[in-house]
Amino acid sequence: MANLKLVNVTKIYNGKIKAVNNVNIFAGDGEFIVLVGPSGCGKTTILRMIAGLEEITEGELYIDDKLMNYIPPKDRDIAMVFQNYALYPHMTVFENMAFGLKLRKFSKNEINGRILKAAKILDLENYLNRKPRALSGGQMQRVALGRAIVRNPKIFLFDEPLSNLDAKLRVQMRTEISKLHNRLKSTMVYVTHDQTEAMTMGNKIVVLNNGEVQQIGKPMELYNHPVNKFVAGFIGSPAMNFINGKIINENMMKFIDDEGLFELILNDSQAVILKNYSGKNITLGFRPEDILISHDNNSFSITPEVVEPMGNETFIYFSIAHNPVVGRLNSKFNIKKGVKLNIKIDTQSLYFFDVDTKQNIFLTQQF
Repeated sequence: MANLKLVNVTKIYNGKIKAVNNVNIFAGDGEFIVLVGPSGCGKTTILRMIAGLEEITEGELYIDDKLMNYIPPKDRDIAMVFQNYALYPHMTVFENMAFGLKLRKFSKNEINGRILKAAKILDLENYLNRKPRALSGGQMQRVALGRAIVRNPKIFLFDEPLSNLDAKLRVQMRTEISKLHNRLKSTMVYVTHDQTEAMTMGNKIVVLNNGEVQQIGKPMELYNHPVNKFVAGFIGSPAMNFINGKIINENMMKFIDDEGLFELILNDSQAVILKNYSGKNITLGFRPEDILISHDNNSFSITPEVVEPMGNETFIYFSIAHNPVVGRLNSKFNIKKGVKLNIKIDTQSLYFFDVDTKQNIFLTQQF
């Protein structure tokens, strides 16, 4: 196990393209940290800098408080699991797992012992004599994991290892990697663009966009308390709904959308925090699960344009004042496309974002 620290790390290509900008990340001993964000956000570049496959332009990288900037990859005691498995096709599973150990001059007994132990953990004991072409995608990914495990490294690095698997296998392998972390208690850094993987696997999540850290925190912390509109929209599936509008202070504080077709009356605590925004434009956010079927005085009528039954829940797509909205409802309701439905939005679960800074107004006002 080891701790990992990136201090003001920046990566610039060709002297002008800033792929990573002033990133600060800390992973403690045995922590499972996930780097998540859209394609091109810099997460894989960060992983490659940790591995030593990319030079750091500015800043410092420490492993167990030792500066690593100029340490060759082979001397960093790191194992990396790639997206495409990177197995040698002419070698058996055993030979693939043994390759790195042979290069490091381990004895035959030590190699055999480590491989048999890893094969037992990963349920590969019956496949050690097969070559990669005789394996399924999930089995090849387990071999890639096994090759990393036998190294017994200080840190495991995962570069979108499940993206080539089908949906069912991805769920299975998510569970396998989580169980592996619980068993090995190793420090792991995992890169993905899939926020579901991030939410279900990581002890700590780093949300990245345009090469910069947007927020670092535990999964539910990011979900319930996003610092800005980007994090709010990226974490959660389906994504948070957004409506642009204005705070109006008449007899009571209200949010009214840009076209004046939709309004929500604010509660007392919201009104206190938003008093400085009276007359100003803001962005309202609300989660799909905070749309409720209702017939009380606060409800209004909508017409579902698309209905997606998902088993125990149903996604509905509709518009509020010309804004596209998605709702997540219990499947016990018989919802049909094109048939009017009375709903309300849970006003206790609203988010408000500054239109200029994109910051969560409640967090900036409270802290």
